[in-house]
Amino acid sequence: MTHLALTISALLALAATPAVAGEAACWFENGVVVVGAEVMGVPGDYILDTATPHTQLADSQAQTAGFAQTALTGEVRLAGIVAKDRAVAVAVLDLRTGALPTPIAGVIGADVLRDYVVDVSFTPCRVALRLAGQAPHFPLGPTLTMRWVAERPVVSAGVADGPHALIGTFAPATGGDTAVRLSDAMAAAPGAGKPRELYPYGVLFPRLRALSFAGSLLENLKAGLLKAENPDLTGEIGAPVLSRYRLRFDFPSGRLQLAPAG
Repeated sequence: MTHLALTISALLALAATPAVAGEAACWFENGVVVVGAEVMGVPGDYILDTATPHTQLADSQAQTAGFAQTALTGEVRLAGIVAKDRAVAVAVLDLRTGALPTPIAGVIGADVLRDYVVDVSFTPCRVALRLAGQAPHFPLGPTLTMRWVAERPVVSAGVADGPHALIGTFAPATGGDTAVRLSDAMAAAPGAGKPRELYPYGVLFPRLRALSFAGSLLENLKAGLLKAENPDLTGEIGAPVLSRYRLRFDFPSGRLQLAPAG
């Protein structure tokens, strides 16, 4: 197999709130967080992804439930919260969910999560959603400023391929199964025989020399590309990196807090 290296080609200049909140067990499988939830009255296992802008219902689940439209509005129930009147997109998720051992009903996106303080622990896997001011003490650790780009929460991080380095804005993705993905406006993988396999749900994973994230330097990471959507979005940091920590997405305060896992 040809060894690929990801190279950086450019630099970057840098709804209504429900009434209750709670906690739920989750599963961390094949690099993504999966949690029991109910969307549009359809219960099942859903990928929890802080970097997916909009909540999605799998087309197979929507058809079984009798929905003919591709744009729906209704309730999302997760960890004790009831989010009403949420936009839900019906989407084909076969490529995204094919590697998971259980059927996946959809994706819970950032549009539902952004009203809450969201805690994610990977070992054991737990997800908690609480209103601002109701979250318990969180252990001291790195705290990153979090803002929104392309309807995703983003934090600052740095990447390097050896001769090149880049500091940019990355979406922390609890549903991203690859350590790092970079916008194809910023990076390329010279020598890739099938370039489309470098993108999400592909099978090529070039190595990135280094990632600087939350005060830690991580090296020789599996990486990939994303289609450039917004010049202010450098890429994603996936669950294989995030699972090294306990996470608190304090969306109301614009902070991502990290503590040691376990």
